[in-house]
Amino acid sequence: MPVSSERLPVIGINACSQPLNRHPFFVVGEKYVRAASQGAGGLPWIIPPLGDELPMDQLLSQLDGILLTGSPSNIEPHHYGAELVDPDSPKDLKRDATNLPLIRAAIKAGVPLLGICRGYQEMNVALGGSLHQQVHKLPGFLNHRENPDDPILEQYGKLSHEISIQPGGLLSHIWPHATAPVNSLHGQGVERLADEASIEALAPDGLIEAFSLPAAQAFTLAVQWHPEWQWHPDERVGDFPFYQAILAAFGQACRLRMQQRLNLNNPTSSFV
Repeated sequence: MPVSSERLPVIGINACSQPLNRHPFFVVGEKYVRAASQGAGGLPWIIPPLGDELPMDQLLSQLDGILLTGSPSNIEPHHYGAELVDPDSPKDLKRDATNLPLIRAAIKAGVPLLGICRGYQEMNVALGGSLHQQVHKLPGFLNHRENPDDPILEQYGKLSHEISIQPGGLLSHIWPHATAPVNSLHGQGVERLADEASIEALAPDGLIEAFSLPAAQAFTLAVQWHPEWQWHPDERVGDFPFYQAILAAFGQACRLRMQQRLNLNNPTSSFV
């Protein structure tokens, strides 16, 4: 992709905390960085999970959007008033301590948000909602997890089920169709939706697959599936315009935020 001379909106992407070779690392998946860069047309900026050490106001004043990533880890259930069901459930305490307050602060500051998978669940919990810890064990629900024995390309590239897009919402303006097929790689899901949130899409079993915040100042969308995987044309899995449309809409909101931010900082400035 050629380098553009156009000013790009700064899109923050949260990092996870994971041990690698017995050393602590802050890591982020390349697919999320490329989705923010190429799919949304932004300048990726990695947000380290520093918790209280992160200067939140200074950070948000320099961001035009935030992409909250998926992760192998799960949110500690005490954040939504529940007990841990599976003691072997992977956790990331540094990410919890960073992303939950970051989400609330970003919404208050009017920074566009796109939450994916764990990021989707974090947005619900940050706003007072709760989660099912093991959806596949609940009667009446599908098994939304991937087959761990399948190749990565098949896990993320497989369109597992359709979602029903609710009329009149943000997602229906992004994708003017009643349904769309999505991939599915999650064991947890929304139990009680946050009061401020509005349902954007449902799985065939009734599980909430996407929500938005109608009262938010800026674009705020959370999706349970992984649009970062199939947003671009790929001869191995084909072109999937639904994911392209989501990232394009997020990128457009980030560019609007950039314009507002730069004009606020320097009312006489202009930019390309």
